[in-house]
Amino acid sequence: MSQKAINRIKVVLVEKNLSSKWLAEQLGKNEATVSRWCTNDVQPPLTKLVKIAELINVSPRDLLNE
Repeated sequence: MSQKAINRIKVVLVEKNLSSKWLAEQLGKNEATVSRWCTNDVQPPLTKLVKIAELINVSPRDLLNE
């Protein structure tokens, strides 16, 4: 069973020329945690998703797949 990509964090980071390491540093999170968000292994809490959107200057909706 294939896993559906729920978030677009990795895609948006690439579009903005930012790294997951940078994002982890900005959020005060472990790089492994952010990596798991980027690969859709787990999803960040909604509050973190909003914070990520603020940090990379996009709408929270831009971080989600339809």
